[in-house]
Amino acid sequence: MLEQRTVVTHCPYCALQCGTQLSQDNGAVRVRPTDFPVNRGGLCQKGWTAPALLDTPDRLRTPLIGGKPADWDTALDTVANELRRIRNEHGPDAVGVFGGGGLTNEKAYLLGKFARLALGTSRIDYNGRFCMSSAAAASTAAFGLDRGLPFPVTDLGDADVVLLAGSNVAETMPPIMRHLDGARLIVIDPRHSRTAERATLHLRPVPGTDLAVALGLLHLVVTGGWCDEAYIRTRTTGFEDARRRAIAWWPERVEQVTGVSAAALRDAARLLGQARSAYVLTGRGAEQHSNGTDTVSAFINLALALGLPGRMGSGYGCLTGQGNGQGGREHGQKADQLPGYRMITDPLARQHIAQVWGVPPETLPGAGLSAYELLDSLGTARGPKGLLVFGSNPAVSAPHAGHVIDRLSALDMLVVADFVPSETARMADVVLPVTQWAEEEGTLTNLEGRVLRRKRLRPPPDGVRTDLEILHGLAVRLGEPETRYPTSPRAVFDELRRASAGGKADYSGISYARLDAGEALHWPCPDTGEPHPGTPRLFLDTFAHPDGRARFVDVEHHDAAEAVGPDFPLYATTGRVLAHYQSGAQTRRIRELAEAEPEPFVEVHPDTADLAGLREGDLAEVRSARGRMTARVRLTGTLRLDTVFLPFHFPGDGSANRVTNAALDPTSRMPEFKVCAVRIGPAEAGHD
Repeated sequence: MLEQRTVVTHCPYCALQCGTQLSQDNGAVRVRPTDFPVNRGGLCQKGWTAPALLDTPDRLRTPLIGGKPADWDTALDTVANELRRIRNEHGPDAVGVFGGGGLTNEKAYLLGKFARLALGTSRIDYNGRFCMSSAAAASTAAFGLDRGLPFPVTDLGDADVVLLAGSNVAETMPPIMRHLDGARLIVIDPRHSRTAERATLHLRPVPGTDLAVALGLLHLVVTGGWCDEAYIRTRTTGFEDARRRAIAWWPERVEQVTGVSAAALRDAARLLGQARSAYVLTGRGAEQHSNGTDTVSAFINLALALGLPGRMGSGYGCLTGQGNGQGGREHGQKADQLPGYRMITDPLARQHIAQVWGVPPETLPGAGLSAYELLDSLGTARGPKGLLVFGSNPAVSAPHAGHVIDRLSALDMLVVADFVPSETARMADVVLPVTQWAEEEGTLTNLEGRVLRRKRLRPPPDGVRTDLEILHGLAVRLGEPETRYPTSPRAVFDELRRASAGGKADYSGISYARLDAGEALHWPCPDTGEPHPGTPRLFLDTFAHPDGRARFVDVEHHDAAEAVGPDFPLYATTGRVLAHYQSGAQTRRIRELAEAEPEPFVEVHPDTADLAGLREGDLAEVRSARGRMTARVRLTGTLRLDTVFLPFHFPGDGSANRVTNAALDPTSRMPEFKVCAVRIGPAEAGHD
């Protein structure tokens, strides 16, 4: 009989990291919410059902080689031998690593170290590149620092007005709505989403035109006299260039480009300009574009003109998506970064990390390829011949997914570490079964920059290992010292603290002991000798640029990478729904969630559907220049006539990413998930 046990931990899904209490009684795991600040005793449907995944019938419990069970030594020997062969024949960059924004800080840190030391490769990136990289680039340019929310979520509860640009939080992170109940919401979204239903004002732009909306709002703030002149003068630089750019975007011009009426735009500017306390928040809808960085910069410009960032009760923030989307990009699994949010091209950063790792700085590889560029290069003359995937399912989550599947198939060796047979794992030559969230220790960093403890409720099943144990086993087989790759999360975190010391994301003053004692610690939290209280609110006194000022960035609207036309007359946009998460590999295995949303669907305006010969419940084909997918028709009278919506949680013929465009933002390398040109019609026979 299993012991009774209870732990206080956090939900395994989104970046809110809602507080939960897990209990186990005779094998059954139950969850209930705690009064943690971000969720205040609430959970969404996914959080309530999370324990069901722990014992899913197809849980991976033994290594697989070529689809057949193998023991761990054989599996690790096979992987190490093949990695060694590929490196010897083609060089270290012939091996790639693809990580995930759901990995703990410890896993992300050790994965980056393993790639750069044990493999010697620059070819490492992660699926967080598909989530918040545009906001990260824009925030760094404006503020000198990127943290999703530079203030606690609870601050939103006192806001008069909150602008949500491209974020459907009522479905993607429902508990946050408890903090928005008192605010007037301005929602910018082509869909009349569940969040838009709660809005005071809903702006529905043509997909791909959010930047023009932001320029129009700045125009009205400037001409309406709502700029905070003293703030602009004392705390910012670059306003004149941004102002001149915005002056050309009068409301009627914005209406012509975006479809948002001049009257609605004026109402939105008035709400923001007259608010006592206001926030501008961006989500994936603003960021997942080939101009996503510029779009977020335009919304930051709007916030700066209003004097919001770095002021109590107001601000700008990015609503980070994945569970460890913040920490996952801080500690080394991103192609251009080293731990502590250090840039890999910075000689001082390289020297510091090399000293912590005990290697010469010149042995560290340089910057590698971004996520899609890495996937696109697989199996080619210039790209990796072998790939290790940890915590990601790119066969479903990557844009132009059919092409990515082809590239994965072209590898000499694909190795996937996962706890369920995801679509990517099913393609793998070697599958390594790993622990789940309730079976492991570690830390994650939520969207507020608050470092949280993940605590183990129960041991993993026999035959399952932690990601840290796998990295250790492979590194030793590749000739690395055993002590360089600890398997204890606490030991890894202690090293991470040293590696991050002095960096932008400084964790050196944070410890397991302090977190376990219940301290609320937001980075930066340096080791100053005395216990540092952490920094829940950034920029109150100064921004992170050397002169202490925030930067306006001069940006201009340009069209999406792909225009609609006679062959593909409709815009397709993608997103999440309440019941599912990311590629759906986890949530599609939970009965209650699968029953809530059992199959792919396409939202279509009734008039658009009628022109295409479609009715409610029909199976439709959605086709772009890259591929096709099939989905059940849902007629939605509030949708734009020129737009269809596709959830991206489903695989195979129902994969929305078979049609999405891989056009990349030139700065963030974010793919353009949120807009592509498509046509729809009845599905061919045999696709039902």
